[in-house]
Amino acid sequence: MTDRIETQRGNTLSDTIPSGDSAKSIFFSYSRADREQVLPIINALEQEGHSLWWDGMLKGGDRFSQVTENALETASVVLVMWTATSVNSDWVRDEATRGRDRKRLLSVSLDGTEPPLGFRQTQYIDLSGEGGVTARPAFAQVLEALNRMQGSDDTGSTALPVAPSAGEPTRRGALIAGGLSLAALGGGYAAWQAGLFGGGNTPNSIAVMSFENLSGDREQDYFSAGLAEELRSILSLNRQLAVAAQTSSDKFSDGTQTASAIASALDVANVLEGSVRRSGNRMRIAVRLIDGSNDLEVWSDQFDRELDDVLSVQTEIATRVVDSLIANFAGQDGLGTTRIGGTDSSDALDAYMRGVDLYGRAGAEEGTDRAALAALDQAIELDSSYGAAHAARSRVLTAVGNRHASSADELKSYYRQATEAAQQAIALAPDLAEGHSALGSALTNGSLDMAGARQPYDRSFELGYGNARILMSYALFASFIGSFAKGRDSIARAERLDPLNAPVFRASAVLEFAARNYPKATEEARRALSLNEGTSIANRILGDIARFENRFDEAREFYAKEPSVLSRLSGIAMLEQKAGNPKAAETAFDAMVDEFGENSLYQQAQVMAQWDRPQEALELLNRSYEVGDSGLVLSHSDQNLDPIRQAPAFQSLQRRLGFA
Repeated sequence: MTDRIETQRGNTLSDTIPSGDSAKSIFFSYSRADREQVLPIINALEQEGHSLWWDGMLKGGDRFSQVTENALETASVVLVMWTATSVNSDWVRDEATRGRDRKRLLSVSLDGTEPPLGFRQTQYIDLSGEGGVTARPAFAQVLEALNRMQGSDDTGSTALPVAPSAGEPTRRGALIAGGLSLAALGGGYAAWQAGLFGGGNTPNSIAVMSFENLSGDREQDYFSAGLAEELRSILSLNRQLAVAAQTSSDKFSDGTQTASAIASALDVANVLEGSVRRSGNRMRIAVRLIDGSNDLEVWSDQFDRELDDVLSVQTEIATRVVDSLIANFAGQDGLGTTRIGGTDSSDALDAYMRGVDLYGRAGAEEGTDRAALAALDQAIELDSSYGAAHAARSRVLTAVGNRHASSADELKSYYRQATEAAQQAIALAPDLAEGHSALGSALTNGSLDMAGARQPYDRSFELGYGNARILMSYALFASFIGSFAKGRDSIARAERLDPLNAPVFRASAVLEFAARNYPKATEEARRALSLNEGTSIANRILGDIARFENRFDEAREFYAKEPSVLSRLSGIAMLEQKAGNPKAAETAFDAMVDEFGENSLYQQAQVMAQWDRPQEALELLNRSYEVGDSGLVLSHSDQNLDPIRQAPAFQSLQRRLGFA
């Protein structure tokens, strides 16, 4: 989201932009597509003592053309950055026209592009070249021109502006256009419009948007995103608040939507926006709470601090939010304003946020996963009592083992370490929901100890009432053990907090499929796919339901679209045998065994059970237990194993797993 730079707390836009002839501010016009290139220029000009107005200064209640016009009319210089994209921008051209007409235009070409027709009558500064823009020789000419123009009451135009790319509106243009571009969310947003995500937001509901990184360094993205997620974690501890989860909130991270449009889509009453700018050991954090019903700012604040003060800033922001949204905050002992399992070390927090960011990246590459683990190890080395870091380390150890272990022994070692890390997190912070959830996951997937996992999962459900990820994890566990009523309660809350997150609806589909409520499972799987057509397992569930109901052609179509190769091949093997195509079934089965080997023992057992070869199915299940195949967590409610469910050997296995 964008940042409004203030000279003092509580300043309004009129405070920061002088009016009349006394104005000495610079109106900075540029293309959103060129943002990464122009941020260093903005930073450098501010460091030179210049006062800039740019669209990053728009606040929640100021998203209208009149604000831009006021800034444009009162600025002493209209500095326009021309590029190959900005020359096609109506917004930039309009701003340049007004600067030219007021004789306050300074034109700069960022990439060598000539200004468009109508703006070539005056000289412009060519800032193109190699290396950082502020290190280029022509940048000194920009500074000289600005100083000359700001020192003059009547100056001629000197240079040209930068614009937004055609077809990609600036933040300014998109905000004025309102919420129309929400259609870009596709089927998921259409589903919300149809009322599928529930309704009735409460005054105590809020979406915390990922903070915008204004440092001009993409390597700092983890820091700004991490601060927002830490605030969500803190605020979600307060049961009087409903805090939208990260995945749904991040659907709007491109900054093109009004606060009211975001609030409507996420069914919340308030939106918290912020930005972070790091420079050396200093940081500037700007935040604003916006009323989602009318786009008016409730309050805004800015914190210019040393990096070591980041923890106190988090607490201050959380306290302001809680004070604003909960009238009876007094006497809550800081609930919802401090991080359970947190740290007093800003360096440890920084390492933690880097680790969480790396772990959350798409692709699951081994190097990235191991870098995440190393960052969390560093956080714990800096603060061994950091409970949240131990919990996150447990999750990453589980993931590294599942994705990258080269042997059964190595996998068991990772699970053992994951269990120990989760236990340490709980010992340090008994009320940390993430610790209990991580322990439940490690015991379920690593030790195949379903009985032992019940208590930590139940505790995570009690403590993680405001955390959609923990609620989703609990719902999956509930589907494994057949606790469908509690699973539905958990999913309902998760959907309320994270209405645009496909995995939440996938978890619901898994739960309903295990409960054999096929109409509801179908509905939830389709909702997941409407949000993200690449969601794994959803098409497999739809294919299995179609197979059970003898809709073979539909089942083939669903399996063909399933991203999980293991699920796809096992589904096809069971389908084709039932459809009377044994050769096609054998081909799919052989391909699965060739590609996945012992990692597919559970799926092989499913196929044998469906092929009416019960003894082979039971032998495969016993082998999968010996190697610790986590697929066994599905066995208690897996319809594909119904043909062998009453066998004494199967019942014995269920007892060993802790289901009975």
